[in-house]
Amino acid sequence: MTETMQKKAVISVIIVEDYKLTRVGLKSALNEYEHLNVVAEAEDAESGMLLIDKYQPEVVLMDLGLPGMNGLEATMKLKEKNPSVKVIILTSHERGEEVIAALGSGANAYCLKDITPETLSEVIRNVADGACWVDPAVSSIALNFFPKPENVTLLQSTEIQDSRAQLTERELEVLKHLVKGKSNTEIAKELIVSVHTAKAHVCSILQKLCVDDRVQAAVKAIKENII
Repeated sequence: MTETMQKKAVISVIIVEDYKLTRVGLKSALNEYEHLNVVAEAEDAESGMLLIDKYQPEVVLMDLGLPGMNGLEATMKLKEKNPSVKVIILTSHERGEEVIAALGSGANAYCLKDITPETLSEVIRNVADGACWVDPAVSSIALNFFPKPENVTLLQSTEIQDSRAQLTERELEVLKHLVKGKSNTEIAKELIVSVHTAKAHVCSILQKLCVDDRVQAAVKAIKENII
């Protein structure tokens, strides 16, 4: 029974990256962690989709600048076909519109390639567990990508006020952490509460904002200037 539990704890990963050296380095680094197993790698999105169908991984590391079908297109197609598969964008692109586009395409996390193997291994663990994550180096850029409008209609203003009114002060605080891509564990540490309490707040936020997951909540919060 213990052996079965240990096998279930291992997260299967597929890497989709066009540079061979990067693929090899990632695979080697990630396989050093007992909770990770890189089951396959691909140099383009088309090959990656075939491997994903074959191995059914829990997490896919997806580059943006792929030859042929780019990472955003691949993520959207993957999420339409296999919504349960978690996608982590791993790229050197730091522009705000790319971060928002990636999250909008269904990605569960956005990481820059200078991330350390240890941090990436934890991001993979958290994302597999249902968290979303945005690299701190680009989170502020993403937040600033949508400027606060100088003139809004009464309807827009009312909708934003309604969204804010539905959320408690604590939930608004939790939502800010969601936008920064923090996991339930990280939110719990920030707010000095239990992980169970943090998870309860997140569930309440998803329900009140009428969204399905943490990524959608973060995107809605940014687009509608809720926080």
